[in-house]
Amino acid sequence: MTQVAIVGVGYSGFRTITPDVSYKELMYEAAVKAYEDAGVDPRRDVDSFVSVAEDFNEGTSIFDEYVPDQLGGVLKPVHTISGEGIHGLIAAYMQILTGAMDIVVVEAHSKASNILTLPHILAYAMDPVLNRPLSANPLFIAGMEMNRFLLETGTTEEQCARVVAKNRSNALLNPSAAYGATLGVGDVLASEMLSWPLKRLEVASHADGAIVIVLASDGAAQELTDLPIWIQGVGWCNDSFSLETREWAGAYYAHRAAQMAYRMAGIRNPQGEIDFAELDDTFAYKELQHLEAAGLCRTGEAGLLTEEGYTELDGALPVNPSGGSLGVGHLLDASGLARVLEVVLQLRGEAGERQLPDVETGLALGWRGLPTTSGAAVVLSV
Repeated sequence: MTQVAIVGVGYSGFRTITPDVSYKELMYEAAVKAYEDAGVDPRRDVDSFVSVAEDFNEGTSIFDEYVPDQLGGVLKPVHTISGEGIHGLIAAYMQILTGAMDIVVVEAHSKASNILTLPHILAYAMDPVLNRPLSANPLFIAGMEMNRFLLETGTTEEQCARVVAKNRSNALLNPSAAYGATLGVGDVLASEMLSWPLKRLEVASHADGAIVIVLASDGAAQELTDLPIWIQGVGWCNDSFSLETREWAGAYYAHRAAQMAYRMAGIRNPQGEIDFAELDDTFAYKELQHLEAAGLCRTGEAGLLTEEGYTELDGALPVNPSGGSLGVGHLLDASGLARVLEVVLQLRGEAGERQLPDVETGLALGWRGLPTTSGAAVVLSV
């Protein structure tokens, strides 16, 4: 089967608010950097473009009509994935596997600061008969899931708070992160209660930004770069959309997505073969839940391992060295590509002060967020 590699990355942002630029300008800046990194001219070399966007967030329908100009994709195939950022990466990957494409570009972005009623948009995704009439802020779902996760795994609120402290500290070493800070466990636990037991500092704040990634077939990749980052395996899964029938304690979607990616990559023992991971941490407990679901530790161990420093930058399995969404900022549907971006930078040795030593294989795992049970994973290696 044709191998596929990431040959170029570019990003702009990530900031809490960007009144000085439009989403098109954010995308253009990221695209220019990605094409320069890959050494390609989009008008001449790129065969297809994938945009990851949600029409409700953008305020327009058929959003792929609004992206060709700034991506250099005029008169080229362009389509939108309404899903998580890694879903878009997988769509681009599969286009190349058909043999019809050699170079495909995927982009995702966030202009969250433009959205005044995001909780209402999220609520619109809930069941219109059983759930939406309750008129509850969707964060109640996260609070209930966190409570169930803590109950069934023995994880403590202090261990969840430690995730926040770790990721916000990692973000201090990431010049593009919007929310780097030095916080203690006590600071997190003392923050405002949003949906018991979920506290304000355990929720990733939004940021604006854009990410563009250039993928190429093995032949094209070898010609374009001396350091291709190979896509070894991909996986995705959607669990039940219904609040009444879904799994509450464990992230079943993340487990199935990761297992699919491992099978494709030939990974039998993820704990021994994955050097580091970028996992969705939209909420602090989610990093622990995803760590267990991805098979990177046993059920009930994630909190204790985090407490013992296992997931720190100098730990046995660094998790979210970028700072994750808690430190970088939640980029809406681009959050998954932010996880992929960090894995690429780490594998290329370009992560600056947060660079991990001797890493060869990394996992990126994304979740589309409330109220979904939709996730995707990708295993990358040098």
